[in-house]
Amino acid sequence: MLKFLAISPSPTGELHIGGARTALFNWLFARHNQGKFILRIEDTDVVRSREDFSKSAMDSLRWLGLDWNEGPGKEGDYGPYFQSQRLSIYQKYAGKLIEEKKAYLCYCTQEELEESNRKMRAKNELPRYDGRCRTLSPTQIVNLEEKGRLPSIRFRVPEGKLNFGGVSPIFSYKN
Repeated sequence: MLKFLAISPSPTGELHIGGARTALFNWLFARHNQGKFILRIEDTDVVRSREDFSKSAMDSLRWLGLDWNEGPGKEGDYGPYFQSQRLSIYQKYAGKLIEEKKAYLCYCTQEELEESNRKMRAKNELPRYDGRCRTLSPTQIVNLEEKGRLPSIRFRVPEGKLNFGGVSPIFSYKN
């Protein structure tokens, strides 16, 4: 049974036609199936997110006649509705994934990842993450952090190919 559908615009610019279309379809589907339509603001990009873009997205949805059951201004069971206010929740579960070895810290810079992709393309390979941080030792992690490297979190995907019952395979890293 359908409980809810959500739209999560990023307030880094005006709501675009694709976001409006997705909101409309989700709103229609939720209403048709007696579900809830939830608005979340994806404001975790602290550099580019702006409050006026959040307000503009909400104004645009209202202009389209799309109301939300829960979201900014309409509290409910699924808040908080600004993603930046949910960081402690995400940190808790990210820590759990790392602890259970389902995820790991990656210290690669954007430049290193772009260089790796460039080399793969030069060899006519599909660009992908090469897994270089999958097996970092505690000493290596300390050294990277002492250099000021900030980690991202990557899911620990099994080596090889994954197949989801007829759906195109997803390729993992390979050594």
